[in-house]
Amino acid sequence: MKQTALLQLELFTPTQLIFEQFKFTFVDLFAGIGGFRIPLEDLGGKCLGYSEIDSEAIKIYRQNFINFPNQDELELGDITKINSLPANLDILVGGVPCQSWSVAGKLKGFDDPRGKLWFDVLRLLNNNRPLGFIFENVRGLASPTNRDSFEYLLTQFKQINYCVKWQIINSYDFGVPQSRERVFIVGIRNDLENCQEYKFPQPLKHQTKLLDIIDELKDYEPIEKLKLSADILFNGKIPASRNRFQKDDELNDFFTFSDLRNGHTTIHSWDLIDTTEKEKLICLTLLKNRRRKKYGEKDGNPLSFDDLQELIPDLKLSEISELMNKNILRQTDNKYEFVNSKNMSGINGIYRIFLPNSAIIPTLTATGAKDFIATKSIIGDNPNEYKSKFIKEIYQQNKFKPITAKDACKLQGFPNWFKIHSNENIAKKQFGNAVSVPAVYHIAKELFRLIKPYLPIKNSQL
Repeated sequence: MKQTALLQLELFTPTQLIFEQFKFTFVDLFAGIGGFRIPLEDLGGKCLGYSEIDSEAIKIYRQNFINFPNQDELELGDITKINSLPANLDILVGGVPCQSWSVAGKLKGFDDPRGKLWFDVLRLLNNNRPLGFIFENVRGLASPTNRDSFEYLLTQFKQINYCVKWQIINSYDFGVPQSRERVFIVGIRNDLENCQEYKFPQPLKHQTKLLDIIDELKDYEPIEKLKLSADILFNGKIPASRNRFQKDDELNDFFTFSDLRNGHTTIHSWDLIDTTEKEKLICLTLLKNRRRKKYGEKDGNPLSFDDLQELIPDLKLSEISELMNKNILRQTDNKYEFVNSKNMSGINGIYRIFLPNSAIIPTLTATGAKDFIATKSIIGDNPNEYKSKFIKEIYQQNKFKPITAKDACKLQGFPNWFKIHSNENIAKKQFGNAVSVPAVYHIAKELFRLIKPYLPIKNSQL
């Protein structure tokens, strides 16, 4: 067996850890490229077999895990065709396909063939009775929209005699600079005395930044940012939309390119080309009023010239025409809207750029996003200076890079030895579908502490 990922995982904790080793067996369902396998092997597990149907994922899985001496595990193939699992199985794990529980998958749930795969999971659990299991899925599985289906699923686990706990876990809390919320379901066979005692791990105290793991940023030191008042940052009123990664007394660590939003680190199309103060006023007026119900029932509505002139009395039609010539506004049914009318489409192919000091990248997905990483740090005493420096020193100087497959590998907590797909796009898709390695490590460690007394003696020689 090659060097494990323990050394890399250790970087995600503030102090030296004594890593516990357990001797157990597991089967890796919906194995993907091995996000579950890496931490389970680090914890002392032996993989008895894996199930996966994607040929490109299988290629990478075998490349990283199977081509070693005495590698005698089973390639189980399609889960729907698996009749039984190895008799000496201790733990069953897997990232069950999530598309049927997401908006992208049209929320079809159990009506989607991929959603029905949960019933194959239940069948194998019931037939083989392993000591426990860990399964992962998108946050949407536990959303109000899918809650009845989720409660039904949990009930099915209980009916085949497992004590079940679930929690939404963010990978960010376990050592990677990625905000990735996923539902984890942990089960312990209910004939084990302590089956109800499982508790999900507490978030780590150490918080990793992009500059800690992205190779091009490793020469940068973290920046101590100024503390600023809400009056300076938000004109006195803190927006309700602020999330846990946006501090109310500091400038953001990322810039968003959008004509549909506003904020101290929002870059508009009229910021990037020469525009007059009057033109900026027209754009901001449209931005601030396009969601008012007075102008329509949509989340964002075009405004007529009369609507705009009511808001800006000295407005001239020639000024609107000039903004159309600059490709900022367009006319639709005698009304005006922004050319960049889809938020996540960004501007000029860019949606967000994250600074080296940032503690997060949004969730990596299989389809990708128009997100980039700045290769230069900046500081500012106020929002205007900060934004101006960003445009001049980072955007105009092209001091930013796309998120590569190698970056995605690190953002998902995969170890340095992991061999990625030779095709960049396929590799990024695979990491977007993968589970975060450190999250599984800490969740599984808590499970094994409970079931350790029940692990068969025969496994002591694994």
